[in-house]
Amino acid sequence: MLLDFIMTPIHGDKVVEEIRKFNKDLYILLLTGHKDLAPPLETIRKLSIQGYCEKSDKFDQLLLLIESAIKSIEQMRIIGEINKELTKSREELEKAYLETIQTLRYTVEAKDKYTRGHSDRVSAFSVLIGKYMGLSPEDLKILEIGGLFHDIGKIGVPDSILLKEGSLTDDEYSEIKNHPSIGKHILSNATTFENIIPIVYHHHEKFDGNGYPGKIAGKEIPLFARIAAVADTFDAMTTKRSYRNALPLDVVREEIVRVSGTQFDPEIATVFLDILDNHYDEILAIQEKYSS
Repeated sequence: MLLDFIMTPIHGDKVVEEIRKFNKDLYILLLTGHKDLAPPLETIRKLSIQGYCEKSDKFDQLLLLIESAIKSIEQMRIIGEINKELTKSREELEKAYLETIQTLRYTVEAKDKYTRGHSDRVSAFSVLIGKYMGLSPEDLKILEIGGLFHDIGKIGVPDSILLKEGSLTDDEYSEIKNHPSIGKHILSNATTFENIIPIVYHHHEKFDGNGYPGKIAGKEIPLFARIAAVADTFDAMTTKRSYRNALPLDVVREEIVRVSGTQFDPEIATVFLDILDNHYDEILAIQEKYSS
């Protein structure tokens, strides 16, 4: 767009200001025949005015400016098309990888009927906690995906251990404790998962530092992992397992209170206890939706 600076009833910079409200990319050249009334450089930068020229009897400068603008617009178009192709290729690659990881997740849950739906519920419970903590939609999305894949590393745990009905030996328990590291390794091959890796890797850490794999404590544990830890444990306690029935809600509540400050972040435990006391219908809705 070629635009005069001094116009009636409004000047060119005001016209550009209105245009920029709905079009950030339009290439604009601003002209003036009044050197002393030229717009300040700050205004030109603020409004992304790409070119400025004083009027004169010689049109060479204006023609060169227009020619340069045409070439710039063409370059911008080419760069835009390249970026679209790169974005499309990256999204397709990440989608394919996401589908592969989803298949692995379903494979893990297909091994054991008692854990079927577990990751879906942990995901939903994590989002519910995050919602009542006032987290942003972007954070809730990370919690959602992180919950879905938090146990992906169990694909590397032998079935003989994963499906064992009796007590685990120390060696078998050590094998189980490897699943966060295995999950981290699986997901580290795609940048799309970089935000959820802390959940996968640290959801078994304890607030007092006695968890695994890092034995980190307190606020050193990533926030989303601290949230997922509460969601994960709650679902484990309220789901029927091969070696026991689901625990009664009052027992579960007492256990959450008991381990608040040792296993769980006390602030997050308090939020979840409030959900149990005042929003239990939302818990039930999740359990019904993802019941095995």
